[in-house]
Amino acid sequence: MEEEKKSLNFIEQIIEDDLAKGLESNQLRFRFPPEPNGYLHIGHTKAICINFGLGEKYNAPVNLRFDDTNPEKEEQEFVDAIKKDVEWLGFQWDKEVYASDYFQQLYDWAVEMIKQGKAYVDEQSSEEITEQRKNPAEPGIESPYRNRPAEESLALFEKMKNGEIEEGAMSLRAKIDMASPNMNMRDPVMYRILKRPHHRTGTDWKIYPMYDWAHGQSDYIEQISHSLCSLEFENHRPLYDWYIDQVYDNQQLRNKQREFARMNVTYMITSKRKLQRLVAEKVVTGWDDPRMPTISGMRRKGFTPKAIRNFIERVGVAKRENLIDIQLLEFCVREDLNKISKRLMVVMDPVKLIIENYPEDKEEWLETENNPEDENAGNREIPFSKELFIEREDFKEEANNKFFRLKLGGEVRLKSAYIIKANRVEKDENGEITTIYATYDEDSKSGSGTEASLRKVKGTLHWVSAKHAVPIEVRVYDRLFTVEQPDAEKDADFMDFINPDSLQTVTAFAEPEIKNVKIGEPLQFQRIGYFTKDEDSTDEKAVFNRTVTLKDSYKPE
Repeated sequence: MEEEKKSLNFIEQIIEDDLAKGLESNQLRFRFPPEPNGYLHIGHTKAICINFGLGEKYNAPVNLRFDDTNPEKEEQEFVDAIKKDVEWLGFQWDKEVYASDYFQQLYDWAVEMIKQGKAYVDEQSSEEITEQRKNPAEPGIESPYRNRPAEESLALFEKMKNGEIEEGAMSLRAKIDMASPNMNMRDPVMYRILKRPHHRTGTDWKIYPMYDWAHGQSDYIEQISHSLCSLEFENHRPLYDWYIDQVYDNQQLRNKQREFARMNVTYMITSKRKLQRLVAEKVVTGWDDPRMPTISGMRRKGFTPKAIRNFIERVGVAKRENLIDIQLLEFCVREDLNKISKRLMVVMDPVKLIIENYPEDKEEWLETENNPEDENAGNREIPFSKELFIEREDFKEEANNKFFRLKLGGEVRLKSAYIIKANRVEKDENGEITTIYATYDEDSKSGSGTEASLRKVKGTLHWVSAKHAVPIEVRVYDRLFTVEQPDAEKDADFMDFINPDSLQTVTAFAEPEIKNVKIGEPLQFQRIGYFTKDEDSTDEKAVFNRTVTLKDSYKPE
């Protein structure tokens, strides 16, 4: 039992303690509450996996709630994208709910607070309110409207609701403690006037609740047992509790907020404002650009849900923020792709190889494995002929004994085919090799069982039959930034660290099987890396994105 306790993360321990104190297991309910003002990114995957993971562990429902209290920035497009991302990660919510579902209830509660002298309408500007709050070491100054009669505040609040007051002219504030060392408790704003149409409620409302007021009360309405959020909201917890105290009736579950550390990953930024700038300034092609840290970007790049979930599990749930090496994420991606990816032969930088003693009109279809890591993946046939393409870097006229690829006078095996020996080359007027001429050992065919086929040579190369080669566009993606923490320097603009070589596009040649690949299908281009077919593909031109390189020296602890 003690060993099982040690394996629990601190959130699970909190839940176990609550259950031991009498909380019924059927009272457990969690939620993932994104604001629909942008696309989800790598940081959100931690919150998604924690909340839905707890739902799976405790067989408890999880709500997907959209905290849609700011009509200036929220759109249905983002709602749809978020739902797609959560489903793609493999999770299913119990209820799809919105903070806007509760606008009337939130308003009614606010009216009751005014009647009880716990809220008031303030006619000061936001700048004046900020100035009067002072700082944690200095008590704030009370608003001149703080003690206005409840009847006045009620009348003004109704005018705010009806759209009779101009934006910025008034706000509703909670009456708490202007001397509190916690700035969130210094009479926070509960409602502001915004005469903007809402993506769900249209023009019904002219006032909108602030996040802190709407969020905790939404948890309470939905009877969320454990409201889990990132560490930045830790100092909001007293306000969260205070707000719930105003409506708590002793008959319902008293929900609690607990915080976990945010996840920061090297070479990535997760500020929505900064990501928006990348899109607006066309540094990337959109929110789903494979260089973006968004879930849609990672999906398009070829990352798998399992890899991302494994990454989050390895990172764990902590109370302190830390910087996670992007290589751990890439390791998890390779680990999964190695098991599920079909192997294809693709030549990225081709040079022609002519086998001089291979018959001119001969053509063979050779059998090869689809995935040696998956015994159920089966085999396929690839065409072989006199003229082939191999990678330019796989050949040198002269090389030392540590070069195990093809060189003049040297031998290599062509994967799933024959052993060849390079004899001579042909060059253009610039001295660049255009053609390599070789001979093959006819008896060395892979899998034939002959003595020659069993002969060992140190190098094995991938290749493509020139006659059957299919040209494809390959987008070779690299990290978007050149430094680990592009937004860490206060005096520097994160845009100064954009990697100019984050995308290179090449025309490569692939074996015919490439025509049968579906969009999003994971592939390994043998000896090169992992790739996936992009949605930009057409019947005339197939496009492939590099997901990750084939190997890396990184080993997770």
